[in-house]
This record gives sequence, C-alpha cells and structure tokens, in this order.
Amino acid sequence: MRGDLRDRASLEAAFAGCEVVYHVAGVNAFCVPDPRPMFEVNVAGSRAVVLAAAAAGVQRLVYTSSAATLDVDGGRAGSRRFLSNYARSKYDAEQSVMEASARTGLGVICVNPASVQGPGRTSGTARLLIGFLNGKLPAAVDGPLNVIDIADCTRGHLLAEERGVPGERYLLCGASMTLRSGLALLAQLTGLQDPPRFLPPSLALAAAACIEVVARARRKPTRFCREMVRTLIEGSPYDGSPAARALGLDYTPIETTMRRTISWYIEQGLIVRALPGFADSAPGTTASA
Repeated sequence: MRGDLRDRASLEAAFAGCEVVYHVAGVNAFCVPDPRPMFEVNVAGSRAVVLAAAAAGVQRLVYTSSAATLDVDGGRAGSRRFLSNYARSKYDAEQSVMEASARTGLGVICVNPASVQGPGRTSGTARLLIGFLNGKLPAAVDGPLNVIDIADCTRGHLLAEERGVPGERYLLCGASMTLRSGLALLAQLTGLQDPPRFLPPSLALAAAACIEVVARARRKPTRFCREMVRTLIEGSPYDGSPAARALGLDYTPIETTMRRTISWYIEQGLIVRALPGFADSAPGTTASA
C-alpha cells in the first residue's frame, strides 16, 4: 500500500492492523534553493506519521532521525545555529515527533544514524567516495567523517524496536574518522595514489559562496554550497558505543564496510577506471585485495 506523508488519511489506512511502524522516510538534500518542501516532509510529515499511528492503534514507532541533530550550537536567548537546512529540519522533526508522542501516548524510539554507507547508497558522502575512486575529486575539505554500515543501520533499527526504551534516542555510528583518513583508507584498499588537494576551510567557504552567487544568477542548481562545506568542516565526531551496548549491536569494521561498498560500486558500473590494488576493479585485473 502506498501513502503520502502529506495525506494523514492514507497513513492511517496503511497503519491499520499494525503493531509497529518504522518511519524512515525523509528528504536529505543540500544546496536547495527552496528548503520549504524539505521541512514539509521532514517536520510536518513526521508529526503526521505519529498522529496517524496513534489513531490507528499502533503500539510502538521507530523514528529515523539523524546524527546531524547533534551538530547544533546553542546561542544566546535559546537561539540555535544549524550547519544546514537539513540538520535544522531533522532537529525540528525530532522535537515535533517527541511532542506528538507525549501528547498521544504512542511509544516512540528515536534512532540517529551517522552517514549510512554500503551497497545501495550513492548520494551524500558516497558521492565524495565515488568521485575519489574515479579520480574526479581534485579538491576537498577535511573534517569529521562518521559512518554506519547500511546493514548495521538496519539491524540497529530492528534492535531499537525490540530493546529500545520509548522516549530515548540511539546514535548509530560504527566508525568516526576524518575525511582525509577515510580517503587514505580507500587508497590503501585500492592502490590509488592521487589524493585530492585539501583546501583551507576559509578558501572552501569563499569558493562555495562564489559558486552560489553564479548559480543564482543563472537560475541553475548547484551541488556545492556553503552549508555543505560547513557540514564537512564543522561537524562533530560521534560515539556510537552507548547505543551498541544498550541495543546489543556489533558494528562492522570500517575496512569491511569500505571493501564491500567498493565491490558494489564496481558491480553497478559506478567506477570508470581500474583500481590497481583491488581484485574486483576491472575484468582481467590480477591484483589482489
């Protein structure tokens, strides 16, 4: 059955007879000229899910928030600074979901994944990884890189429903490093020796600002903007060990995640050059991983 986060009746119909609901739908985007549709889906839509689930008699709801909600700086008079519109939308959504949970009595468990990587993921941080592997990442900015294997993220959601405490949030992060060290790991696994040039944060922000001005003048979208740079350089390292202990979740080693992810990229035709140190890099390649 298909539903729409903007159509509560369709949600109630979909939830009828269900004891548990997993709410994983949402919009994750950067550099969008108009963020209002993202807020409509992530905030208003998530609240609608809780209200519809409660009305349908659902007992427990597992809500997929984001680790990005942790990258919030408190300001004077209770104001907050967000690194991106996406982070703000997920923060507001989490607040709205928990308020609706308290009002309806529906047990909601919040899961906050870090950057999800693995087979099936090609957006977000994965674009940087694919760009590096294809030799199309001439420049980058360094900052925290927090990763959760896609299979671990799935298991974490299932365990959150089974063992999680309503009202609690569980941060899922299997590895916390820097982008520089993450790309170094990819180089080690693949034998590549052309790392990008890492730009100073001030230069990257200035370049992003110029690109935004040009994009607005041309009325064309851009994938590179200041909020993306801020997210890359100002994010926080995450600690996923408390959730692992509470839920009984074993994280996949980051080397295993990256090796499996690279293999999937190759299978999908996303890598356009041979990877000299990776066995599956191209037909006839004899190098061993």
